[in-house]
Amino acid sequence: MSEIILECSNLCKNYGRTAALKNVNLKLQRGHIVGLLGPNGSGKTTLIKIANQLLTPSSGAVYVNGIPLGIEAKKAISYLPDCTCLPEWMKVEEIVQLYKDFYEDFSKETAFAMLQNLHIDSQVRLKTLSKGNKEKVQLILVMSRRADLYLLDEPMGGVDPATRDYILNTIIANYNEKSTVVISTHLIADVEKVLDEVLFIKDGEIVLRDSVDNIRDRQGMSIDALFREVFKC
Repeated sequence: MSEIILECSNLCKNYGRTAALKNVNLKLQRGHIVGLLGPNGSGKTTLIKIANQLLTPSSGAVYVNGIPLGIEAKKAISYLPDCTCLPEWMKVEEIVQLYKDFYEDFSKETAFAMLQNLHIDSQVRLKTLSKGNKEKVQLILVMSRRADLYLLDEPMGGVDPATRDYILNTIIANYNEKSTVVISTHLIADVEKVLDEVLFIKDGEIVLRDSVDNIRDRQGMSIDALFREVFKC
């Protein structure tokens, strides 16, 4: 098993004359929670979608577990998109069963336990839930897999502040030294306490990569403060 869970080699993505990613070179090791941070339009979602094979790179290559993108690589990834994409006519318990049928590494017990902790009735149809609860259900499904790589695109964008700590604790509880979590988010102050390292991306390029401890020790500031300084927010 490769110690490098995700590798990008000279990765580029162009939309016509617009470059969304520019020669991204990156290696992420197992056992880390990584913050993928940048302003709107910086390339965060493009990078995540390419790794999840929802977009095709213009050039370069991506490897998961040391193998090129394909069916085997995709099995190792649990992906949370930045929008809800579940069948709204189904009951929550039916969606849980659907995931169980589709993913070998999915745990129904974990999913139902998290639903109960968040007071979400598994007997109701998804369309009857609020937008925030729909997003909670989707995150629960993603984190109930025993994947090698979790790619989470704005996992807390639609939930109330009181639920964010529970979500972060859920993320921590469901990964181990053999898996890595990549969190793309604007809520830096909320997530930085769980991050091991950060990637700052700007205009399709990685402009900073460092461990959270190094940034605090050398820069003497929080991740949120450094982000505001780098991107002049």
